[in-house]
Amino acid sequence: MIDLATAQAMVMGSVRALEPVRVSAADALGLVLGEAIVAEANVPPFANTAMDGYAVRAVDTADAPVELLVVAELPAGKAPTVRVGEGEAIRIMTGAPMPEGADAVVMVERTERVGDRHVRIGNAAKQGDHVRRSGGDVEAGQTVFVAGELLTPAHIGVLASLDVHEVLAYRRPLVGVLSTGDELVQSGSLRMGQIRDSNRPMLTAMLREAGCEPLDLGHARDDEQVITERIAHGLNTCDALVTSGAVSVGDYDFVKIAIEKLAAERGGTYSWSQVAIKPAKPLAFGSIGGTPIFGLPGNPVSSSVSFELFARPALRVLSGAREPSRPVVEAIATETFARRPDGKIHFDRVHVTIDSSGRFRAQRSGAQASNVLSGMAKANGLAILEDGDGVGEGESLKVMLL
Repeated sequence: MIDLATAQAMVMGSVRALEPVRVSAADALGLVLGEAIVAEANVPPFANTAMDGYAVRAVDTADAPVELLVVAELPAGKAPTVRVGEGEAIRIMTGAPMPEGADAVVMVERTERVGDRHVRIGNAAKQGDHVRRSGGDVEAGQTVFVAGELLTPAHIGVLASLDVHEVLAYRRPLVGVLSTGDELVQSGSLRMGQIRDSNRPMLTAMLREAGCEPLDLGHARDDEQVITERIAHGLNTCDALVTSGAVSVGDYDFVKIAIEKLAAERGGTYSWSQVAIKPAKPLAFGSIGGTPIFGLPGNPVSSSVSFELFARPALRVLSGAREPSRPVVEAIATETFARRPDGKIHFDRVHVTIDSSGRFRAQRSGAQASNVLSGMAKANGLAILEDGDGVGEGESLKVMLL
């Protein structure tokens, strides 16, 4: 067996980011920027009011309550045409440009209309009250985003405010998904010995969640030629491949044989390892012509955990991510996490909550067998249990947040 860190270093050392491409900002959600974004103009472009109220000269309100003459009304979207002079005010709506002469806004809740032409100001205003200055969000020439930032909905909004509608970003990797095994059935009735193919839909969803574009390569029976042909097709089409099943030490475990054969024929690297972890001990990994192939175990929980530990961080590197790994936090065990020493790191499926003091708390999310996918569905973290006797209730343990 090899240790987890060695296996992860082998995988991560074999992947590189894809070349960034020009994409529409509207389609860039979840992508990683490949360039810095520099503002060409101030945002907002003009000083404007943050409140509905009255634009005034602060000095005129110093002896509040005072009455001021209302000389105009200014809605958002209109340019001011009237100056605020001594003893005057303009009724102004949120987002409207500040009129010349005014240096503060008194919110409407602090005022009272007196007839048609005057307003009573109840409290003294200070210069700048409720005024958004030009460039208060972004200033011209400012580097707003740097290369490597993950584009969130707020990023997309900022780009629109900068009139940026196309960006250089790392595209979503196209990743082929192949499941293997004579026992697998996608739908319909089951005969004795058959089970549903849950891995391919699960891995497809995990790829989407990781920011990839999955390509369904279907299901292959336990036949070396068929599996080799399917993987070869994926190599010709995809940026990466993820397979499930046929990577252990059984007589019908042909995925590892196919990857090794294709690596020899096309040029590349191949490694089959027993990793010192539980679940997900067997791992087949190859890089053929620069295309990474992840041969994951067939048991669904093992397949999921192996994806999280090896495939997901590598695929995030392809996507240009600077921090490809899931966050790991310290949590309090709400129960005893018992285990036996066996030379492996155990990854228990857990549900993590945050208590009133802001501490993470973790409890097992169900049965921990490698075929019990329902427990994985209830989990939002993986407890990392180093080799030993486990962790007692109330003690601290590390958890990878999913």
